[in-house]
Amino acid sequence: MSARHPIIAVTGSSGAGTSTAKRVFERIFADLDLNAAYVEGDSFHAYERDNWRQMLERARIRGETLSLFGTQGNLLGRLENLFREYGETGGGQTRRYLHTEEEARAARQSPGSFTPWRRIEPGTDVLFYEGLHGGLVTGEVDIAQHVDLLVGMTPIINLEWIQKINRDTAERGYTSQEVTNTILRRMPDYVNYILPQFSRTDVNFQRVPLVDTSNPFEPQPIPAADESLIVIHFNKAARFEASFEGILALIPDAFISSPSTVVVPGEQQEQAMELLLGDAIERLADRRHR
Repeated sequence: MSARHPIIAVTGSSGAGTSTAKRVFERIFADLDLNAAYVEGDSFHAYERDNWRQMLERARIRGETLSLFGTQGNLLGRLENLFREYGETGGGQTRRYLHTEEEARAARQSPGSFTPWRRIEPGTDVLFYEGLHGGLVTGEVDIAQHVDLLVGMTPIINLEWIQKINRDTAERGYTSQEVTNTILRRMPDYVNYILPQFSRTDVNFQRVPLVDTSNPFEPQPIPAADESLIVIHFNKAARFEASFEGILALIPDAFISSPSTVVVPGEQQEQAMELLLGDAIERLADRRHR
């Protein structure tokens, strides 16, 4: 952690809604006039798309489990080094993974490839990470120790799968069966590497649908915001106070379900995030200036 060069990480698996959190943080940074360096977790995958498919096929033939949720498919040491260097100096190296044809055309590269490594522009106020491993701790790396504010995006797992299937089929050209196979293959790493991070976060935002999602592998639309509730929970080791007064005052249907948990309607998720996280980020900014 660093008072002068703070790091904020949003962690969650594929389809968890980390892009929603990114929008909220972008608005908060703009309101506080903070210049953020943005880092995508996908940028620290170890292999480009074609090479990764070859790795998966070799693992399948050997009867091994391999996924991007785990350690073998990612440059986790390099990610920890980035966090360490940014905390110490405000610098470090990152790159982008090009998911779509549109992104690839803009970069004049192939989909599924990486842009070259580049230095973070000098003079940023905060590093913002969005990805799979912002709170990861293993025997080899401790990424969580470098983070000043750690946020978990943790929808109910059936909803997470529905969101992933819809996104990957609509935006990334996969079939429903291909996405289902990926979900199944990732399950051991999901349990061992993704879920433990949510016990290290400061706060988790868990979306709970109010409509039937019993079979997430049956084609269906993503439940709308007004068909969901958001359970907001502060962990015991949270580094900022769980103050719900602002939410209860400005969101009429919000209610406290436990001393460390507040529930808001789904359509009020971004407002609740701004109310809770804006003060925390402002304190990080004040600490940086001091």
